[in-house]
Amino acid sequence: MSPISSASHFALFFSFFLLFSTASAFNITRILSNYSDFGSFNDMLSRNHLAEDINNRRTITILAVDNVSPLDSLSSAAQKRVLSLHVVLDYYDIAKLKKLSKKSAVLTTLYQSSGQARGRQGFLNVTSKGGDQIVFGSAIAGSSLNSNLVKSVAAQPYNISVLQVSSLIMPDSVVRSKSTQRPAKAPAPASPAPAPSPEDADSPSPTADASASSPIADGPVADSPEADSHGVASASGGSLAMVRSIRALIPDPSEFLNQAGIAFTAP
Repeated sequence: MSPISSASHFALFFSFFLLFSTASAFNITRILSNYSDFGSFNDMLSRNHLAEDINNRRTITILAVDNVSPLDSLSSAAQKRVLSLHVVLDYYDIAKLKKLSKKSAVLTTLYQSSGQARGRQGFLNVTSKGGDQIVFGSAIAGSSLNSNLVKSVAAQPYNISVLQVSSLIMPDSVVRSKSTQRPAKAPAPASPAPAPSPEDADSPSPTADASASSPIADGPVADSPEADSHGVASASGGSLAMVRSIRALIPDPSEFLNQAGIAFTAP
């Protein structure tokens, strides 16, 4: 293959790559900016750093609301958790929702991918009740489905779909999630005990006094050092007497030893 042909193939491939990238890329902030009803919702997505997360996805559905006032009193962490529930990690438009195989489905949201959700907190339930009535709600057991589908706002199949719903989905356990509550303050460390003063060190301790005044328990008394010294002295005296007796029997031990064949020189 000639260099010119290779360059042509590369240019063609690169053109298709750019075309595909452009077709699949989207900007949620720019999309919502075309609809004044979602201005506050759009601002909150950007303020809580969710717009960037949304734009980095390839396939996504946004459940937008025109009234975000219930979020005003919440902390930024709680706002982010609730808003993340309104970002579905799949593409759903009205036609797809009407064709749900079992008239109901569980949807995975951006909150589930955050790693903060517990149990089914990060999932939504969507149910088609026939006709044009489609409702959303938390997938937590016992939750009501009270957020109705209003209309389709924008769509870029099969990358992004923006659907308007009637109200925010705000499970109490998500709003008050313990995963981001401020940790309690640790107790202050105990102060070190004061060092004893010289006067305290010189004074006798009560324990020592108590031990000195306590009665001595009955028991065998050990031999005293004085008794041991008497024993040693007695043994030494006995040995000396034995030496004297031997000398009395053998006046000249050297002569006796020489006769026995043992060389001995008296000191």
